[in-house]
Amino acid sequence: MIPASPDIAIDVKGLTKVFGTKTVVDNLTLAVPRGHIHGFLGPNGSGKTTTIRMLCGLLTPDAGEGRCLGYDIRAEQEKIKRHVGYMTQGFSLYRDLTIRENLEFVARIYGLEAPEDAAQAALERLGLTARADQLAGELSGGWKQRLALGACILPGPSLLLLDEPTAGVDPKARRDFWDEIHHLANEGLTVLVSTHYMDEAERCHEIAYILDGKLLVSGTIAEIVAQAGLTTYVVSGDGLDALAEKLKTTQGVDMVARFGAALHVGGRDAAAMEAIAQRCASAKQRWAHDEATLEDVFIDLMTRNHRSGQ
Repeated sequence: MIPASPDIAIDVKGLTKVFGTKTVVDNLTLAVPRGHIHGFLGPNGSGKTTTIRMLCGLLTPDAGEGRCLGYDIRAEQEKIKRHVGYMTQGFSLYRDLTIRENLEFVARIYGLEAPEDAAQAALERLGLTARADQLAGELSGGWKQRLALGACILPGPSLLLLDEPTAGVDPKARRDFWDEIHHLANEGLTVLVSTHYMDEAERCHEIAYILDGKLLVSGTIAEIVAQAGLTTYVVSGDGLDALAEKLKTTQGVDMVARFGAALHVGGRDAAAMEAIAQRCASAKQRWAHDEATLEDVFIDLMTRNHRSGQ
């Protein structure tokens, strides 16, 4: 059994979950330090939600071991649930109750003293006071998200597990949400958050990327970009769609992706990429060497795995 560590909030090894004949999480190993924001990335169906549910005690793994907040994820699931705030993808509070009534209900469920005072403190912290008497079902996506976060932190958890918390909300609401997440982390809260947004991933202390239930890479942004070893060029000009199709079958090119009006082209052989850039550059298509981005790296990872048949 993995020994408990006071510095590690999540520490799991070989985590595996099978539904029927499909292995949804496949031998996943992950460690999240206390007080950190850890990004959990991967396409839909990659196993993120299943992993989060195993971590918070809602699912039992079929193989593997680990601890969450020092508790055994197999034998001490009820203890884990008392110290974790879990924000699901879908809005899970009562739509026919007001914001205040929802928060007071959560406070009572957790047996907090003075639930009205606890709810009021949450309202003030998250800027919900002016909307306290509005029905939850009438809120926009951003305000529902803020209410759900308030309900999660109300009992004073040590760990937040956030499953695609900003999907479908506007950019300002996403920024406000992340500002609050950083405030919570500065106060000592640990956060594991799944997301599809690269700008959100870049606000995390570390990230982990999974595909088809397998962990592909983990670490800081700088570590992951450096480990990829991509030499990247940004191509602008005319005829980029035709160029992209040609480059996808060009020896030495590992990644081709359209970003707005430009094309990102990358490969792990720096000399080959330089030769390709010199050969393809023209008055109509300008090639500029640039640093690889996190999104470049993830596109490369997905491309390589698709090529290998995964």
